[in-house]
Amino acid sequence: MDVLREELDLTGTKYGCGEGSCRACTVLVDGRPVASCQLAIAKVQGKEVTTIEGLAAGDKLHAVQEAFVAENAMQCGYCTPGMVLTAVALLRTNPKPTRAQIVEWMNGNLCRCNNYSNILRAIERAAELTQEAPAK
Repeated sequence: MDVLREELDLTGTKYGCGEGSCRACTVLVDGRPVASCQLAIAKVQGKEVTTIEGLAAGDKLHAVQEAFVAENAMQCGYCTPGMVLTAVALLRTNPKPTRAQIVEWMNGNLCRCNNYSNILRAIERAAELTQEAPAK
């Protein structure tokens, strides 16, 4: 996380608890959600690391980002990058998750604003959007 923020100026990755418990710092490593605060830089050598900055295609937001905006799934926005990246990984693994599967998958991501109902709706909407359009 420090390398991303301090050396690469990718500040979308947020420092939360520093213990990997809140998942605010989530990035995708080879498509899998990982708490970057607990990840040594040597562990990602030769792997693809995606931060929130890497999701959009130019000016076109990823379907999960679009759904988070449409459903007002962010209040302070601090947890949002980690939530979005975890949701992206979920939908790549399971494009049509049930609400229970969404809850189970997102369980480690904490929203201190308690905006969970909007987050759930956003992920459900993103699942619908990804069914309508080709996956990125």
